[in-house]
Amino acid sequence: MIISLNPNSFFVFDLDDTLYPEIEYLESAYKFIAEMILPATDKNIYDIMLQRYKSGENVFDWIVSTYAKNDPKIDISYLLQLYREHKPEIKLNKDTRGLLDSLKEKKVPVGLITDGRSITQRNKLKALGLDDYFDDIIISEEFGSEKPDERNYLYFEKKYLGKVFYFIGDNTSKDFIVPIKLNWTTICLKNNGVNIHDQNLEKGILPDIIINSFKELLLA
Repeated sequence: MIISLNPNSFFVFDLDDTLYPEIEYLESAYKFIAEMILPATDKNIYDIMLQRYKSGENVFDWIVSTYAKNDPKIDISYLLQLYREHKPEIKLNKDTRGLLDSLKEKKVPVGLITDGRSITQRNKLKALGLDDYFDDIIISEEFGSEKPDERNYLYFEKKYLGKVFYFIGDNTSKDFIVPIKLNWTTICLKNNGVNIHDQNLEKGILPDIIINSFKELLLA
């Protein structure tokens, strides 16, 4: 798919399951949690945690019911804090890096709209080497609203007047509703089978372009 750029082009990205697979964050968090609670478990339970997650079980409930008796600080709030505030081991794949580098080389401004807590999303961006990459970043906890609130998108239209916006995301339940309404060009990265959230590309409000990977986007 060839994208014809012009001096007013502006790309806005989603983060989780778009710029990197969110399952990698979950795996990183589980490894960290397993290490932190090792004194109470007497063995590294990372593999068990991952198996239980894949089977649809509430992993944190299982940890609390099994190991809280060995360490009173092990409760849901403690596990959530570890999950949300750990420094993740995640990275960009070469296709994602290639697209972002191409936009930077062509001096195309880029923004980010992501839902989540500030510390969590900021840690992700730092781990990915993107904390200083974007011209503007909207994180729902910092901004005060989350997708699909129009304000998260209108922020860019009001600040960057006259720009031609492209939005790239993955979540068909919330990512594309507003940018389609605003006549942005919408691009959906297709779920390769590991996305945290479901993706429905057969009905509802559908994006303009569907791609399997970022290498399919050619900037001209």
